[in-house]
Amino acid sequence: MAGSRPGTAPRTTATARVRKALLRAYRRLRRTGVDYFRGDASDWPAFVALFLLCPLLVFLNIRQPVWCPPTALVLPILAGAFLLRPSSLVLLYAASAGGLSVESLVHAAERSTGQGPPVYQVGVTPGAALVVGAVGIAGLLLAQFRSRVGVPWRRGGSMLFDLRERLRVQSQIPHLPPGWHAEMALRPAGGQSFSGDFVVAARTGSGNSVLEAVVADVSGKGMDAGSRALLLSGAFGGLLGSLPPHDFLPAANGYLLRQEWEEGFATAVHLALDLDTGDYELLSAGHLPGMQMCAGAGRWEVKEAEGPLLGIYDGAKFEGVRGRLDRGDVLLLCTDGMVEAPGRDLSEGMDRLMGEADRLVAGGFRGAAWRLIETVAKDVNDDRALLLIWRE
Repeated sequence: MAGSRPGTAPRTTATARVRKALLRAYRRLRRTGVDYFRGDASDWPAFVALFLLCPLLVFLNIRQPVWCPPTALVLPILAGAFLLRPSSLVLLYAASAGGLSVESLVHAAERSTGQGPPVYQVGVTPGAALVVGAVGIAGLLLAQFRSRVGVPWRRGGSMLFDLRERLRVQSQIPHLPPGWHAEMALRPAGGQSFSGDFVVAARTGSGNSVLEAVVADVSGKGMDAGSRALLLSGAFGGLLGSLPPHDFLPAANGYLLRQEWEEGFATAVHLALDLDTGDYELLSAGHLPGMQMCAGAGRWEVKEAEGPLLGIYDGAKFEGVRGRLDRGDVLLLCTDGMVEAPGRDLSEGMDRLMGEADRLVAGGFRGAAWRLIETVAKDVNDDRALLLIWRE
C-alpha cells in the first residue's frame, strides 16, 4: 500500500497469527473446563472457598500456632479430594505449598530475632510437611478415581444404595393366592451389601396363574459379583413372562455369552409353578437340585434337573423335571452357599439342610427362610440365597 513503511505488513501478519493462536488456546481451555475465571467449571465455588481457606489457615498458624498447627492445611486438601477435579486440586496444592513456605519463613524469622512465644521455636517441621504431602498424594489419587468414574462423591453412596434397593425390590416374591406362601432370604458373603446370588419372581400366564421364579448364582461373591448380579437380575426379570418357560434358560444363556465377561458363567434354577393345580417344572443350568418335602409320605425328595452352566457355550439344552405340590408340601430352592463347606460333600450339606428344615415343620414354615440361613450356613463365607414355597 502506498505510504506504508517497509516491514509493516509482516509485523501485522505475525501479530494476527499470535492473536489467533492465543484465541485457539483460550477456546481449548474453555472446552476442557479449566476457565475458572469465567465460572464455567462446576467446582468453581468450592475451589474459591478452599483456595481462600489456605491463607486463613496460614494467618491463624502465624498468630495462634497452638490452636492451628501447620498440618491444618490438610483440611482443604481433604475437602478438595472429595469436591474438586484433579486439575483444580493441583492449583489448591500449589496454594497449600505456598502457605507452608510462608509459615516456614515467618517462623524462621521469629527464631532469628528471638521474638514470639516459645512455640515458635518449633515452626514447620519436616514431619508436618511430609504429612501434608502424603495427604495430598492420597487426595489426588481419590480425585482421579472420581474423575474416571464420573460420579460426584455426594452421589456415589446414594447410587450404591439405590442399586442395592433395586436388587432387593427385584427379589421380592409377588402376592400369592390363598393357600400358597413363599419366603425368600438372601445373605451376602462377609456381611457386605451386594451379593452374587439373587432371586427373581413374577406371576405370569393367563390370569397370572403361574408363578415363575429364578434362583441364580453368579460367579464370584460379594461386591465382585454384585454388579453382574444386578445386571443379570434385571435381564432375567425382563425375560420372565416374555418367553415360554422352556425358552427362558436358552435366552439367559445367550445373554451371558453376549456379555463376554472374563468370569461370565452363572448357575440358575427356573421354577414354573401352576398355582391352580400345584403342578410345577424345574429347569436347571448347573444349579443345585430342588428339594421337596412330601407331607403325605413325611420325607424329602430331591428334584434334580439337568443342564450346563449359563454362559459356557451356545446351543445348550436344558432338561426339566416335573412334580406336584399337594397340601402341606414344601419346595426348597437354594444356592450352593447353603450346602457347600470345605471338606464336605454337597450331598451331606443337602442332607443337613433338609434335616434342619424338617425340624421346622412342627413350628410352621413362616420365617423359616431366615432361620435356615442363620443356622445351617452361618459359618460359610459365601453368598447364600434361599427360596421356600409351601401349600397349606
